[in-house]
Amino acid sequence: MKHNNRFTFFILTTLTVFLLNCATSHTAVEKAEKARLLDEHIENRDFKFIANYAYPLSYQPVYLSPYYDVTVSPDTVKAHLPYYGRAYKAPINSSDGGIKFESTDFESKVEKGKKNGEWIVTIRTQDTSRPFTLNFTLWNKGTARLNVNDQDRQSISFHGTVEERIVEAQKKPK
Repeated sequence: MKHNNRFTFFILTTLTVFLLNCATSHTAVEKAEKARLLDEHIENRDFKFIANYAYPLSYQPVYLSPYYDVTVSPDTVKAHLPYYGRAYKAPINSSDGGIKFESTDFESKVEKGKKNGEWIVTIRTQDTSRPFTLNFTLWNKGTARLNVNDQDRQSISFHGTVEERIVEAQKKPK
């Protein structure tokens, strides 16, 4: 009887290890597919950056709610980000605070970074009230950094996530 219990224990242990390894390899395949899709969206300038932290030059880092983002599509850039720092020129309208714009006339450059899965995206707006330069460093694992330069303010950096942009027609109804 002891021999039978040992054999059963051995089989159960082997089966458990095998199933755990299969589950791990499945998630590795899913991660690789997600990274490939994200690479494709970044290369086509079709992604969404969601800011989690703001890093002003002269202040402490600030945790952000998930409502701040930059959406990049081949023909439009929409930004809705907060601003913390020194302004060299005050806005006339008090609603012009933060970094809020929609641009359809912009220059963009996408290039691979030094590391595997890293992308450098530079966007310069030309049709906004003042020109903005957005320097993204994106990784296909889903993390991202953004540095925003504005001639009227100190630059500010953001850290967050990058994901594929969801087109309105693709959104699933609730």
